[in-house]
Amino acid sequence: MWTQKEIQAQLAMINGQASPDIVIQNATYLHSIFKTWCTGHIWIHNERIVYTGEALPEKMYGTEVIDASGKKIVPGYIEPHVHPFQLYNPLTFAQYAGALGTTTFISDNLTFFMGHDNETIFTLLDQLKKQPFHYYWWARMDSQTALQDEEAQFNPQDIMPWLLHEDVLLAGELTGWPRLLKGDPNMFATVQAAKEARKKIEGHLPGASEKTLARMKLLGVDGDHESMTAEEVKRRLLHGYAVTLRHSSIRPDLPNILKELVEEGLDVFDHLMMTTDGSTPSFHLDGVMDKCIQAALDAGVEPIDAYLMASYNVARYYDMDDYHGVIATGRYATLNFLEDELNPVPTDVLAKGVWLKKEGVTQDVFEPIDWSVLRPFNPTFELYEEDFIVDHALGIEMVNDVITKPYEITIDTTVERLSDDHDESFIMLLNREGNWRVNTLIKGFATHVEGFASSYSNTGDMILIGKDRNAMNQAFEVLKELGGGMVLIEKGQPIVTLPLPISGGLSTERVEDLIEQEIVLKTALKDRGYHHTDAVYTFLFLQSTHLPYIRITPIGLYDVMKNKVLVPVTER
Repeated sequence: MWTQKEIQAQLAMINGQASPDIVIQNATYLHSIFKTWCTGHIWIHNERIVYTGEALPEKMYGTEVIDASGKKIVPGYIEPHVHPFQLYNPLTFAQYAGALGTTTFISDNLTFFMGHDNETIFTLLDQLKKQPFHYYWWARMDSQTALQDEEAQFNPQDIMPWLLHEDVLLAGELTGWPRLLKGDPNMFATVQAAKEARKKIEGHLPGASEKTLARMKLLGVDGDHESMTAEEVKRRLLHGYAVTLRHSSIRPDLPNILKELVEEGLDVFDHLMMTTDGSTPSFHLDGVMDKCIQAALDAGVEPIDAYLMASYNVARYYDMDDYHGVIATGRYATLNFLEDELNPVPTDVLAKGVWLKKEGVTQDVFEPIDWSVLRPFNPTFELYEEDFIVDHALGIEMVNDVITKPYEITIDTTVERLSDDHDESFIMLLNREGNWRVNTLIKGFATHVEGFASSYSNTGDMILIGKDRNAMNQAFEVLKELGGGMVLIEKGQPIVTLPLPISGGLSTERVEDLIEQEIVLKTALKDRGYHHTDAVYTFLFLQSTHLPYIRITPIGLYDVMKNKVLVPVTER
């Protein structure tokens, strides 16, 4: 919102009494409401467009004049469903994405919400808000795992300040929707509070039947991003859902869905959005929302529809098209300049009136963020021989990167080292304060990883995996010295380390450098028998109870379908 003084300064430019900061002349720009290319001039003062049309300012003293002849200008891209905690942090991800034209983010708050008080985190949100990009937020209603104190952490009283925050646009994503369906009073009260605060409710409904979709719509869910086929898209649209199509490292469904919709001649693109859904760093080697737009273009979607799916459609759905998604008077000066409409990678990027990229060169315009307010990763305890004991026969078998099922352990688990002749390994979930642990075997992770440790997980607790108990302990010790991250041990030495010094879960490196680190780690794991797609997602989702069938959680080994603890946590 702009102050009266700021608006008076803007009016002075229209009245010929003052000069804009930037004038973009001879602009061919996408008008989101007319759905056509317009020509004219764009005046900008500070972070706001003060005029679009055929006139030029009467005064242009000190004005930066940009001749946009030969370029196409589109609204800045909006990522409507981002998890900016996938090794990268919100600042580094925005820096990387911004140079590629994605300058507005509607972001998960789970990492911030868990383990931190609201007032502290809101200071971080304020820091991010001062940067030349736009962050908006979700308000999570469940942990997507099974916590020992779920109701204490996720209750209407603590969630309400988020719902009332001006930069929070939605409640969700609702991974714990079965609880809502069963009448959980806390979750129902939070959904009702979100509705009263006029926030959207984002579901998480993979494979949902028609009746489940109807039930969840009646309970208040507005949108969903879990469609895996064109039929599932149509089913959601039929029930009035807002549909976000996903193109991520573990669910790259977008190209096929769009191709099917085009082939069927369904003119529904005004009602669709797109997301990369918190993909791991290396997936973004070839883009962020520009990657989604390119996939749409390749699938045969008309260019204007493709660009609006990544801008205006999102802004309109979240009731922020007064500020975003339209190149028109009064909106944020957040624009992408393209060589042509078939190449969504911009040559120039303007966000809040600041050049993030100019004539193909990325600009250094960001201020550092004080991450020290987040809970530190500094475990001071040690592990002992008894901490590695597996005293039951229930193991976890990986079906793919993120789906796991139970299996019966038949090998000897009392040995110090398991054989490399099979794909079973020790696994431990270890509380970051050292208060508890959960031990079992994991089948299908790798064949000869000696010792691995990660402080990157859904809850921020530690995951230890390996064939060799001593190597796992060594990995844990190196992880402590590192201050958080991922460590792979072999023959007594750390052969790969990926530091995550921000609260044990986030890197401070540029995304470009983090991609290289991630590829090194994934290659090393693949060389040692990891044969799935994305190991980083595996570490994140081992605890996640929104996926079947068995999970290793802070309350023990957990049967998702039966909502039951199969092996309880071991206190230390």
